[in-house]
Amino acid sequence: METQTSHRLIAGWLLLSCLMIFAMISLGGVTRLTGSGLSMVEWDPVFGFVPPMSEPQWQDIFTQYKASPEYQKINFGMNLEGFKSIYWFEFSHRVLGRLIGSIYLLPFLFFLAFKMVPRKMIAKLWIGFFLGGLQGLLGWYMVKSGLVDNPHVSQYRLTAHLGLALVIYGWLFWLFLDLVTDKNPPERHSGKAGKIAVILTLLVSTTILSGGFVAGLKAGFAYNTFPLMAGQWLPPAGLSMTPVWINLFENIATVQFNHRLLAIITLTSIILFALINKKQFTDRATQIGLIILFLAVLLQVSLGISTLLLHVPIPLAATHQAGAVVLLTAMLFITHRLNIKKPG
Repeated sequence: METQTSHRLIAGWLLLSCLMIFAMISLGGVTRLTGSGLSMVEWDPVFGFVPPMSEPQWQDIFTQYKASPEYQKINFGMNLEGFKSIYWFEFSHRVLGRLIGSIYLLPFLFFLAFKMVPRKMIAKLWIGFFLGGLQGLLGWYMVKSGLVDNPHVSQYRLTAHLGLALVIYGWLFWLFLDLVTDKNPPERHSGKAGKIAVILTLLVSTTILSGGFVAGLKAGFAYNTFPLMAGQWLPPAGLSMTPVWINLFENIATVQFNHRLLAIITLTSIILFALINKKQFTDRATQIGLIILFLAVLLQVSLGISTLLLHVPIPLAATHQAGAVVLLTAMLFITHRLNIKKPG
């Protein structure tokens, strides 16, 4: 039966799921940055959580990797120890995905069996599960794009994979907030502020997705100056591809410029939003959320600029990707807070 205790248990389970998805996104960034994402050319859906346990097993999977375009065109001559160093990142990423699925499904079935889940949340929680399954399929679809001829994953599939991860994270975090947030709206509740918060959440998400294209094209290794690009405000050769629209997704100069522009718009918009609404709302939760949002966007843009200027060092770039999720989390909290409906 539904009780305050059951609600706390479900909230804790949802928060754990969100934290694990956050870890998954962060590890995925490290996997990409270390060039490890194509090290596993096959994935056993049943026994794929068991790593190689003997030297012959390692040699077998290394032989499979040697037949891949990445080995033949990029890592030719790599020895077994070098292969192991990239294999473990991708293996860990995939196993963590399995673990998330298990930790989500098994407690969910337990809660359902004992009728602990609020009726209005059951369908929403099933949606979360099916989105997770879709994410696993999309991840393999992404990897396959780099196993044919070109040893690089498609930036379109990479960004779609990242985008779905954010959708799942945001969906579960919103359900968590529904359970733990006081149903009384903030003082001086403003529908206008709530609508603006929704727009800003979409802006933050769009900026993160534009970063997916930067990552997919390795555009961060070009034009390592800020704010100018090769001494110009507008990207050189920014419209050199035809048709023109394809520059938005496949031209390194344009893709990086778009991410810069969206980041500056996001920074400016959130700072103004936080400063204005800090004076409008006096409840403590909203005020703390706005402060965290303000600091998160400053930190994230600083990390992005530093990553660019230092030619994408792995620790800094990985922190930048994690910071994007932190910023989205703060924005989701504020959006939820400013759109709480009055009971009844």
